[in-house]
Amino acid sequence: MMNNKIRVFFVSFYSVLALIPCLSMGAEPTPATDPLRPVATYSIVAYDPSNGQIGVAVQSHWFSVGSIVTWAEAGIGAIATQSFVEPGYGALGLQLLRAGKNARQTLNALIMADAHPEVRQVAMVDAQGNVAVHTGAKCIAAAGHQQGKNYSCQANMMEKDTVWAAMATAFEAAPGELVDRLLAALQAAEKEGGDIRGRQSAAILVVNNKISGTPWKNRVYDLRVEDNPHPLQELQRLITIAKAYNHMNRGDDLLTENDVKGALAEYAAAMAIYPANPEMIFWPAVTMASSGQVEESLPLFKKVFEMDKRWAELLKRLPAVGQFPDDPELLNEILALVPKTRGRK
Repeated sequence: MMNNKIRVFFVSFYSVLALIPCLSMGAEPTPATDPLRPVATYSIVAYDPSNGQIGVAVQSHWFSVGSIVTWAEAGIGAIATQSFVEPGYGALGLQLLRAGKNARQTLNALIMADAHPEVRQVAMVDAQGNVAVHTGAKCIAAAGHQQGKNYSCQANMMEKDTVWAAMATAFEAAPGELVDRLLAALQAAEKEGGDIRGRQSAAILVVNNKISGTPWKNRVYDLRVEDNPHPLQELQRLITIAKAYNHMNRGDDLLTENDVKGALAEYAAAMAIYPANPEMIFWPAVTMASSGQVEESLPLFKKVFEMDKRWAELLKRLPAVGQFPDDPELLNEILALVPKTRGRK
């Protein structure tokens, strides 16, 4: 059976769809799954009008905060639900946004259906950049929020009541793509004092601007730091790596379209971002050698083999599956670059 609380959320959902201005709930629902403690959190939801990307980012002194706070769907919107977390704001909020309701309509309906809105802190941004936010009167101080054009910053149980304003200032001033600006807001919150209890986990989720039939391709960044003494530092490291792999993935896509020049440009960008990873060097070298740019590929192969000679063994296996020319002379020329193992004297 559906418990009262979940039933009320769905009543709200269908009532908004029918454009009923007010909801009749009947008996007051009782909380069934509220956590015993609040999730002290600072977060940001935002829309990037330059490319339509939508994102949400969060940091908290709570294990695996991204698994309950952050929600987003390509072409639909992004949601942060925190304080005494009710995940229904995320799941049902996306349903309402998907049905064509804007952020304010969605948040209003779910607050009306909630037996305890006074302990919730929720922010939403839809695919048109409309923003809505709610900080309940019984969220633990310091708690508050600040909205701006296409974004909202919110926090609860902070050391200072200046955190959310600092986040907004940082987000507006930060350069780069949306993921960089979201991270800048989190870093500003931490610099301002952050969670009064400290730090533990962080997450960032950025999705594309269009709904498609391939949802696994719509998440541009989906990164979590579940438990770390310095979660934002670790999150920044993961974002850097993710950027490199995004370039690698675009390169692979271009290669399937026979755009070798475009693919190599993407691979070069990946190498520049993450030069310590041999993966970023090996596959561009393979592409170069396979497309006749053998001389250009040799320094890259040499560098990879010096990092780890097992990549040479991988290269030997590629011709059998059509991933490298079946040319023994070419293969031997490249394998001659493998560092020689010194024998015992």
